[in-house]
Amino acid sequence: MVMTTTVSGVHSSYARDVKRRLFAVTGCAVGLALLVMLDLTSGPSGMPLADLWQALIAGPYGQDRTAATILWQLRMPQTVLGTLVGMCLGLAGLQMQTILANPLASPFTLGFSAAAGFGAALAIMFGAWIPAPAFLITPICAFLMTLLACGLVYSIAILRGSRPEILVLAGIAVLFFFQSMQSLMQFLASPEVLQQIVFWLFGSLLKATWISVLVVLVILVACLPLLMRCAWQLTTLRLGDANAASLGMDVDAFRRRSFVLVAVLTAAAVSFVGTIGFVGLIAPHAARAVVGEDHRSSLPVSAMTGAIILIGASVFGKIISPAAVIPVGIITAVAGVPILFAVIARRGRGDIS
Repeated sequence: MVMTTTVSGVHSSYARDVKRRLFAVTGCAVGLALLVMLDLTSGPSGMPLADLWQALIAGPYGQDRTAATILWQLRMPQTVLGTLVGMCLGLAGLQMQTILANPLASPFTLGFSAAAGFGAALAIMFGAWIPAPAFLITPICAFLMTLLACGLVYSIAILRGSRPEILVLAGIAVLFFFQSMQSLMQFLASPEVLQQIVFWLFGSLLKATWISVLVVLVILVACLPLLMRCAWQLTTLRLGDANAASLGMDVDAFRRRSFVLVAVLTAAAVSFVGTIGFVGLIAPHAARAVVGEDHRSSLPVSAMTGAIILIGASVFGKIISPAAVIPVGIITAVAGVPILFAVIARRGRGDIS
């Protein structure tokens, strides 16, 4: 009788936990959908919800050419790209904090974002000499520099081991190197070129096009199955390296594979919109606070939370400055500080991992 009662209690607790996670995932999806609709109706020209529905139903070639152009050529690419970029950063941040066992880790810890900024600066300064379409030169250079940074950290990890402290130290070295190269490019640039470089580094969705949306979508869709297959390993790694190894997991090899995925997701995110701070740091903490450590749930919640933060920043920027939209990178950086303090206070002293 006692055994039956115990098993029944375990099943009941597990069922409640599953319901809570499903509710969290559903809530995040609904919240993201509402923010997306709000973002599409916000902007300098405004757009009532009724007009938005009509333009959505009519499609990009509807009779109301003004509404179709505003929605399908200007706002929709920015909103969709912001959603995808937020998801990429949320997923990359959760992976980063897990494989490094560091609650302050983010996609920028290993210097990937700084490398993308250096690649963008190179493209802006010398892009006229590169035989490629002008609108693709900067994203391509940013993407390639991000992969180069990944290669540098990967090489150090192979030579010195893939322990978290080695990866963090290698990442810090790569971060400062590419930040110094960014500063050098800005010092050498003319005032006009410097303005373009600084604006790119701000992080803005105004650069969005349907081509950039397609590229980021393809990369995200390609990475998602790999991430979900790694959910068990990521959850196991939260128990510590020794426990994960005792369960038959090759911890060092898994870390190397994981941070390659982090590099690809971060490269896809920042190549088209520039540097976006704090999203990859805050989203994983919010996901764990809601659904716990099981990465089968925290991965999708972290992705949607990242998208919610970024689209929320876009909406906020349009509201406070309708005529000249503030870049989302500035808003996420400013808003991320109090949010991080709130997360730290909620998790409690000594328990923010």
